[in-house]
Amino acid sequence: MPQSLWEEVTRKRSDIRIMAGKVKWVTDIEKSVLINNFEKRGWVQVAENEDWNFYWMSVQTIRNVFSVETGYRLSDDQIVNHFPNHYELTRKDLMVKNIKRYRKELEKEGSPLAEKDENGKYLYLDFVPVTYMLPADYNLFVEEFRKNPSSTWIMKPCGKAQGKGIFLINKLSQIKKWSRDSKTSSFVSQSTKEAYVISLYINNPLLIGGKKFDLRLYVLVSTYRPLRCYMYKLGFCRFCTVKYTRSTSELDNMFVHLTNVAIQKHGEDYNHIHGGKWTVSNLRLYLESTRGKEVTNKLFDEIHWIIVQSLKAVAPVMNNDKHCFECYGYDIIIDDKLKPWLIEVNASPSLSSSTASDRVLKYGLVSDTLNIAVPGGMVPDCRWNKSPPKEVLGNYEILYDEELAQGDGADRELRTRSSQSLGSKGGRSRDPGRTISTSWK
Repeated sequence: MPQSLWEEVTRKRSDIRIMAGKVKWVTDIEKSVLINNFEKRGWVQVAENEDWNFYWMSVQTIRNVFSVETGYRLSDDQIVNHFPNHYELTRKDLMVKNIKRYRKELEKEGSPLAEKDENGKYLYLDFVPVTYMLPADYNLFVEEFRKNPSSTWIMKPCGKAQGKGIFLINKLSQIKKWSRDSKTSSFVSQSTKEAYVISLYINNPLLIGGKKFDLRLYVLVSTYRPLRCYMYKLGFCRFCTVKYTRSTSELDNMFVHLTNVAIQKHGEDYNHIHGGKWTVSNLRLYLESTRGKEVTNKLFDEIHWIIVQSLKAVAPVMNNDKHCFECYGYDIIIDDKLKPWLIEVNASPSLSSSTASDRVLKYGLVSDTLNIAVPGGMVPDCRWNKSPPKEVLGNYEILYDEELAQGDGADRELRTRSSQSLGSKGGRSRDPGRTISTSWK
């Protein structure tokens, strides 16, 4: 064999040996915050049809991976960034359905968590606005609407994101018009019509500078059974560009009502430097100075409570595949009484950057997520116990660990929340073993 050819073969063999110990990655989401993170770790890009260890994929692709017809068996050294049926949490209609089922089950068990007030409202599990599915629940919705005909409702297509297809209504005739415009004459035929959810609009949002905002919080789930989830400390607020008003004449003005950056960036007053965003730590400082530390702590404890309860609601129906982890984007709105409301959960929170600080945040988010999902940046082994040491968490902190909770008897939270934590929800009992500590853990 000629010398040059021998050298080439030797070099290729050497490259193969080096590659064998490196994570081989694929993605169908061409975002620099992903690719830069993979390259920084010295991981090797391969094609989808080659052997890969790590695939950061879109929700459309995950459907194919786990589908009965087109799916394939994943090996122990392969992991992906979605659970097979993540939509149980991330589709607006299914999220509500699962939370309603969870509340009913707790009620059946006689859990104090499912306690209601004299008006029939849940005392501790009332964190999702009243919601109906359309067309299926049309008659139930009409009944509810007629009880309070001056209310405003928000309609959203179940399977869309970034504010697409959303509108507000305050008259039944507007729904009938929508129905006609959707090319169906009745609410009976469900197969021909895209499913929508209609929710009571939170018309008393907390305003800062006269503007409505929501919170985008990142939550990583490494396993559902036992449930182990992490909260990212660097969430942010997204502000509308136009001052809020309840005026019915502005119901169609999405710059007043919808906080999605995909919508607000087209507004005349959109600021390209800060992107209409505030860090969660800024919000916390603002609330501590205007409302006090105790009520601010209480608010954030309630937000953590909402997130954990929503995950517990879907855990029994989630396909807890050992090859999967997932980073969710939680959208929370705070009303003027400082009550947080869960609006929706996103399976693929945007990794696009609208500002320089956005880019830094999202690069760090992906980096910290990979440190937990792929320990040591080594070829994954999905048989590991998915409980990384505290020093690798970065800006994540453990929000809830079911194994820890059961081990130290702290799953009393389901029994003690009503008697202890809700008497003084603001009390943050610091436990050296956990970063986010509340009395319900």
